[in-house]
Amino acid sequence: MSFCRFYLCISRKKCNFAADFSERWLLSKFGEVFWNYYQYNIMLKNFVGFDLVHQMYNKKHDKRFDPTKSLKKGLKFLVVAAVFFTLWFLPTESFGMEGMTLVQQRIIAIFAYATLMWVMELIPSWATSVSIMGLLLLLTSDSGVKWICDPEQVGDLLSYKQIMASFADPVIMLFIGGFILAIATTKSGLDVHLAKVLLTPFGKKSENILLGFMLVTALFSMFISNTATTAMMLTFLAPVFKQLPEAGKGRIAMALSIPVAANLGGLGTPIGTPPNTIALKYLNDPEGLNLGIGFGQWMLFMVPLVIVLIIFAWWVLKTLFPFTQKTVELKIDGEMKREKNTYIIIATLIVTILLWMMDTFTGINTYTVAFIPFVVFTLFGIITRYDLEEINWSVLWMVAGGFALGYAMNGSGLAALVVKSIPFGEFSPMLVVILSGLLCYGLSNLISHSATAALLMPILVVVCTAMGDKLAAIGGTSTVLIGVAIASSSAMLLPISTPPNALAFATNLFQQKDMIKVGVIVGIVSMVLGYLVLFAAGSLHLI
Repeated sequence: MSFCRFYLCISRKKCNFAADFSERWLLSKFGEVFWNYYQYNIMLKNFVGFDLVHQMYNKKHDKRFDPTKSLKKGLKFLVVAAVFFTLWFLPTESFGMEGMTLVQQRIIAIFAYATLMWVMELIPSWATSVSIMGLLLLLTSDSGVKWICDPEQVGDLLSYKQIMASFADPVIMLFIGGFILAIATTKSGLDVHLAKVLLTPFGKKSENILLGFMLVTALFSMFISNTATTAMMLTFLAPVFKQLPEAGKGRIAMALSIPVAANLGGLGTPIGTPPNTIALKYLNDPEGLNLGIGFGQWMLFMVPLVIVLIIFAWWVLKTLFPFTQKTVELKIDGEMKREKNTYIIIATLIVTILLWMMDTFTGINTYTVAFIPFVVFTLFGIITRYDLEEINWSVLWMVAGGFALGYAMNGSGLAALVVKSIPFGEFSPMLVVILSGLLCYGLSNLISHSATAALLMPILVVVCTAMGDKLAAIGGTSTVLIGVAIASSSAMLLPISTPPNALAFATNLFQQKDMIKVGVIVGIVSMVLGYLVLFAAGSLHLI
């Protein structure tokens, strides 16, 4: 009996020890992960304006999954499927292009599917892009379904490696570099500090503060996501809103100034908005136009345009919505972290921008420079694996899908076949510019700017290639492609037109008719001035 008691006692101690050891082991193994995850969430909650971004995406989610719209959505899916399969099964001869293969016909069907899905927005734009890549891989590539991808029957197949490489395109690296810079400046509080320093010279006069906010917002939007910039600047405006009388129109001017400046500011650099970067990809493609337009070259003619447009938009806002209170006190909360990492971020930011602007002098192209902050910040532990989750991967997939579609058109020979079959050389250059600009402007007001650019750029590259020297009269191919980027950023009519518009509209400080009024005036002037600048830059051989 005593032996049994002794054995039970030892067993209990072993169990207690085992439990204690397990607990310590779990804490040591997973404690760091849980702590980092906790810190990551705290960082997100402390991000200036994060609540506004969260609310915007919640509204979009609720709208997309509204059960009352399920029937209408189902009917739209049927329309898309009907168009896709009709184009798939039509006799090849019905397209009127001699020598068309079944692979090329399938690409036309996939292109029609992409167009309808992006325009109707039945699923998120990035999800459509992912599905495009999937369809191309399964139905048109050398790694597709065996019994429908026999090259002897369907024609030359696309390379599956090239389709997948769309997500590793140098332009994607350029996007990632911009996202990394934005994350680092937010973590360090550098963005808040810069806002304070840059807004101080504008004093207390209401109209001057309005101009200050617009210029600073435009500057930030050149290098940081315009959505994040808008959320941050609207938060800084919160104490200003409280000081302005509710009956006055000054609040409307202030609230509208941020999305207008964010949309226009994105024009200033190739990384300002996805359409800019997509245009640069097609303009600089070594196997395509190969124009070699650099980061600094882009800024040389676009930054002055942005400054002129911001001043014009400021005049429009203060004229349409005059201030009744002439002065306000500006207070911005938040401080920059005074630590080693912050100074590393500042130095890296300055070096990166200088290298971007001097790419033709150094020989380091825009895409390679974008990788430098990624390397530096990861080496010094400024950017962690948890920070990588903040990168807007949906935008990257959106852009990659468009690139895959462009490769499919060129890699299959479809683009060359279209050029041969349609007499683009007889088109009027001015008509092409006007129609492409208006089409992009109209679509961008209703659907994603990135989707519009991804849809139109491959088509316009085909048109411009076929027109050849005829485009020299209007500044060349760059006028058409960069013009689409300008038209896209000029589209700011509705709350659904851009995320900055949606965020500003969520403040409930103005009505939709106010946004439309400003959007029409600023948008039209932006497009007209933008195209004039492109004509001039093309004539002077700046691009």
